[in-house]
Amino acid sequence: MYAPDDPTRYQEVLVSPMYLAGSNGTGEAGFAPVAHWPHQYLDEGPCQLLVTSPDQRIRIGWFGDDFELWKIGAAEDAFSAPRWTATFNHVTPAEMVAGLTAALVQDYDEAIASDTPVRFLTGPTVPWRDTARPLTDAGWNLDGAAEIGTVEIIAPDDQAGILIDRRGYGSDRTTVELWAGPPGWGTRAEATFTARTPSHLIAATAAVMTKSTPVVRERHQVDRRMQHLVTMTPVASATPIAEVQVPRAPTPLDVRRTAVTEAVHRAARAPRTAADLRVMAAQSRSTGAAQKRMGHPAPATSARLPASSPTPRRGR
Repeated sequence: MYAPDDPTRYQEVLVSPMYLAGSNGTGEAGFAPVAHWPHQYLDEGPCQLLVTSPDQRIRIGWFGDDFELWKIGAAEDAFSAPRWTATFNHVTPAEMVAGLTAALVQDYDEAIASDTPVRFLTGPTVPWRDTARPLTDAGWNLDGAAEIGTVEIIAPDDQAGILIDRRGYGSDRTTVELWAGPPGWGTRAEATFTARTPSHLIAATAAVMTKSTPVVRERHQVDRRMQHLVTMTPVASATPIAEVQVPRAPTPLDVRRTAVTEAVHRAARAPRTAADLRVMAAQSRSTGAAQKRMGHPAPATSARLPASSPTPRRGR
């Protein structure tokens, strides 16, 4: 743990590989592709933010205080149960989630623009290779020691992989798991997909894990048990990398802060109390009368509130 007064605690660093960087706690990168979709901020219940496609067939839930930080799914219509579900735990980098949300936006836009089948509701392809192709193309290796009925492909550093489970039946069972980091509460990132998740969506999520571009974290956000497995370079001393910058999507905390700020601004612009207005009118009349006696018209903007005027009430 970092001491509260440690000057390096909040230092921004570039972390690679990305899949070992952990979560920064905000989910900004994961929400960036769907920033233009409807947002619902929920004050009660475990789900704090729900983002949906305009027709509500795609649902993205943010559970900021839970072990399972993200739950994403797609349904036939707004009232149907999800056809498939993807879940990301609290250690999973939001940049991995963005691989899925960006693919969903692309599928949705294509469906709206044409009469082609909705890809985010199609079933998985039979060959497991379609799901893992971005990883095998990047040089990840098939694990020959995987259990019978499963396929596991491991990263060259042995610190990440994909496990495809072809055993069992049932549409709600977990069939694919993307993982990164050693086992442990704060070290193992896990993304799980149920049986009917389209293969191309899992592949889009996995493809992000092969990218060499580092991600930005504050130093304390990288678990100390992971620091020997990653490269951390202070942002101030690194060459700027355009891909590191992710468009900011509003978080629940952002929304609360914005609401307070807007309320204060509204209060500042709002009419004063009745007593204030009477004082302003009387002051305007007395100023106008004085200037009339001196032969000068009173300017319309000469009235001001006295310094002792009550402070305007602020909106809630």
